[in-house]
Amino acid sequence: MKKKKESREEIELPEKIEANLENGLLKIKGKKGETQRNFFHPKIKLSLEGRKIVVASKEKGKKGKKMVGTYVAHIKNMFKGVEQGHSYKLKICSGHFPMNVKVSGKELVVTNFLGEKVSRRTTIKGDANVKVDGQIITVESPDKEIAGQVAADIEKLTKISNRDLRIFQDGIYIIEKGNKPIR
Repeated sequence: MKKKKESREEIELPEKIEANLENGLLKIKGKKGETQRNFFHPKIKLSLEGRKIVVASKEKGKKGKKMVGTYVAHIKNMFKGVEQGHSYKLKICSGHFPMNVKVSGKELVVTNFLGEKVSRRTTIKGDANVKVDGQIITVESPDKEIAGQVAADIEKLTKISNRDLRIFQDGIYIIEKGNKPIR
């Protein structure tokens, strides 16, 4: 019978990126901003050794290896976010009524959606930056989860019910995630 090994991976910090680890809270700083994430799990040990982040699992076998791989993927997403940022693009589609979309403070306001008198509003979470340029809305943030959640909130804002969706195709739809177009 084979002995199962403990899983361990080392991630080299890219240049111009600073990392700080305190009680499972990993903070990463770069040119696009700062992001932080709580990495507390009783069977995963995260440590900072010089310019390396070491992720090790007390769990042996496949389960430990999967958990280490997940943590490594999250950390690499944090690196990408503070170096390049995460961006989503949404398109404003209005076929029946001219829809107006604007950003005021930490709120996105959609007026005259399907001729409604009351404006639809959503708050912009975290440090996400939202820009409206003609028919394209751009959401950017160093945190991948915040950028995705803000884009999803904007898309959900114009959800249509009680109408034939084949005819009423008005709304705001995600068309691009991180420079990758969506079908």
